[in-house]
Amino acid sequence: MKDISRRDFLKMTGAGAAAIGVTACENAAKSTLPPTVIDKTPGEMVLRSCGEDKVSLLGYGCMRWPMIKDDNGKDIIDQAAVNELVDYAMAHGVNYYDTSPVYLQGQSEEATAKALLRYPRDSWFLATKLSNFSNYTYENSVKMYKRSLEIFQTDHIDYYLLHSISGGDAFRQRYEDTGIMDFLLEEKKKGHIRKLGLSFHGHKEGFDELMELHEKYHWDFVQIQMNFVDWNHAAGRNTNASYLYEELDKREIPIVIMEPLLGGRLANLPGPVAERLKGKEPSKSIASWSFRFSGSHPRVLSILSGMTYMENLEDNVDTFTHFKPLEKDDYEFLDEMALMIRDYPLINCNMCQYCMPCPYGIDIPNIFKYYNDTINNGTFVQNAEQENYQKLRKRYLTGYNKAIETIRQADHCIACNQCSPHCPQSLRIPRELQRIDEYIEKLKQGKL
Repeated sequence: MKDISRRDFLKMTGAGAAAIGVTACENAAKSTLPPTVIDKTPGEMVLRSCGEDKVSLLGYGCMRWPMIKDDNGKDIIDQAAVNELVDYAMAHGVNYYDTSPVYLQGQSEEATAKALLRYPRDSWFLATKLSNFSNYTYENSVKMYKRSLEIFQTDHIDYYLLHSISGGDAFRQRYEDTGIMDFLLEEKKKGHIRKLGLSFHGHKEGFDELMELHEKYHWDFVQIQMNFVDWNHAAGRNTNASYLYEELDKREIPIVIMEPLLGGRLANLPGPVAERLKGKEPSKSIASWSFRFSGSHPRVLSILSGMTYMENLEDNVDTFTHFKPLEKDDYEFLDEMALMIRDYPLINCNMCQYCMPCPYGIDIPNIFKYYNDTINNGTFVQNAEQENYQKLRKRYLTGYNKAIETIRQADHCIACNQCSPHCPQSLRIPRELQRIDEYIEKLKQGKL
């Protein structure tokens, strides 16, 4: 394991990463710096215009609703908590809600609908997806689409996404060859789909193919992964967000942002990075830096945040109701922080849960989260010469057993690799689990 000292991190510097200026959602001129278009009065939510829609810049990502156990020990969504969160969000101007038929093992749409249907239909925008990964036949795709309409008791979906498209081949296989694209375009003509777009994870070449298809399909919006790390330092198969943003901006395509916090990792940073951010803005949360980064790009329509807890929601609402655009030196500072973050020995897991459920019951996201958290909070055990080695060793092992049930720990992985193809970050999940298991075995035996 690489031993990275505080001194090494503080010596790092990064090239400036000033973003290319863009317009609001439609029809405005570009500039050399990123001026932020803010449609708001003091104390109110930032809104962005997209045609006739006035969309909240803070969007609710419904992939991380709070969970509880039912009487049979099954993980279910805490509907009372969801209702409370939605009530606060609606009261503070959050009107864009993004879900999917596959989120939270198929429970997200219904929980989101139960919360939102207590409000007038014209007071919120529904964004959901055609998540036809495993079965993209025409019949199943139509069934999934109609099921979403049924769950939300509506005759239209405001923002409908072709879910997680990596390029032209995947698009043709799932949508053109099956005939479902023709069906969706007809539904759009009828007004049942107001805006049709896609979410993208993949290489530059795949994105370029999808942009070529814009001339044919005229994407109403595109959802991309964007944050101050992925802007110039995207990992795995992901493309730098700076490139994606520029290409979408050139075509005046509105952008929805996913993973502004990289699954929460940019709100729970290693100590030296967190200290630098807090030192520059002591009164603001660490997470606010990431949201301000994305929100300072005016082509961005809405920034999704999976706010599981009320304190997250309250903090984000404060950020967007007292929005402070980034200055040029802030972009340079954040690029320096991105380089620091990139070089920490973290596992690039965003807690999206796409790898779940594991057929062997392994709690993949939380195993990775526990590992990353110990690095961020300074309790990671590096070697026997480390100060307080025995204390840290005991703490790590005890904490691991508390955080992850024994039968769901990394040592139960058989490397079937059913998980890796679903990972948007292109993690080789069995290999990472094996590495963690070997590390834990060394700790148990005192051989690290």
